[in-house]
Amino acid sequence: MKLKKTLQDLMKVVIEEANRNPEFAKELETALGLEPKTVKEEKGRAAHRRAAAVLDPISLAREGEDALRTKLEPLTLDQLRDIVAEYGMDPGKLVMKWKAPDRVIDRIVEYSVARAKKGEAFLR
Repeated sequence: MKLKKTLQDLMKVVIEEANRNPEFAKELETALGLEPKTVKEEKGRAAHRRAAAVLDPISLAREGEDALRTKLEPLTLDQLRDIVAEYGMDPGKLVMKWKAPDRVIDRIVEYSVARAKKGEAFLR
């Protein structure tokens, strides 16, 4: 039982010193791994990820194909590609290589209209 008494005395001395000396208490917390963990900052998208889409083509397709085309025409080629990437409209990885915005718009309209109409048979 001598070991138990020795450890109790040691802990008593450590506790008293930690109460008297805040710097010692902080070092003790660090040594024991009790210091609060720093919150990691949320990083934006990874460097290899595209930017978020500027609009939702499927909800616009529900309003009509013309409304969708009207909203897509003023967008840049990169913004159109962001929409294609976010909504998975390029399974063959061809659209990202296209240089003509009209072709990309046609693909977005094609996929968006198809997805907007998906499930209509069950709504009747």
